[in-house]
Amino acid sequence: MLVPRQARAMPEARLTTKQIWIAVWGAGLVCLLLGQALVRLTPIALQPITSGALSLSEGTIYVVWVVVNAYAEGYRGFQRRFSPRVVERSFYLGRYPSPLRLLLALPFVMSLFHSTKRQLMVSWILLLAIVGLVALVRLMPQPWRGIVDGGVVVGLAWGLVAIVVIFIRTAARGECADPADLPGA
Repeated sequence: MLVPRQARAMPEARLTTKQIWIAVWGAGLVCLLLGQALVRLTPIALQPITSGALSLSEGTIYVVWVVVNAYAEGYRGFQRRFSPRVVERSFYLGRYPSPLRLLLALPFVMSLFHSTKRQLMVSWILLLAIVGLVALVRLMPQPWRGIVDGGVVVGLAWGLVAIVVIFIRTAARGECADPADLPGA
């Protein structure tokens, strides 16, 4: 269970420039991962639209799927859960760097290690489910693959923007609560 932000420990000292740059490293790796997926998927998502291959019913499904993904993946998944956790763990990495965490910053900020048992299980199951779904979607013919990828692109873009906005706000404040998903937190 996530502990309310007010109840979590806030570090005493304000963030230093070095700590912020280390946090940029952690959050930046996640942004690069999301950006790479966006660059790869956007042309596939746009292909049914640009080719004019969508029927009225397929176009309707496309729009509904994009709206559903904007809410479910973008807002609920990224903005409310994943992005704040990535930013908190990135700033934690900045405050308490270790060679292992710096080397493995991407899996660290994604809660794939050094996390509570529950969060580890959720993070790994979600990662494996995403990998499986990606493999299945690649087998779909157009326009269906484009429709699915259209929703995914909107969700990923929302997540990328959410990470950047939350990161900038946190860095401007100069302080960040310790992540709630650390072991013993």
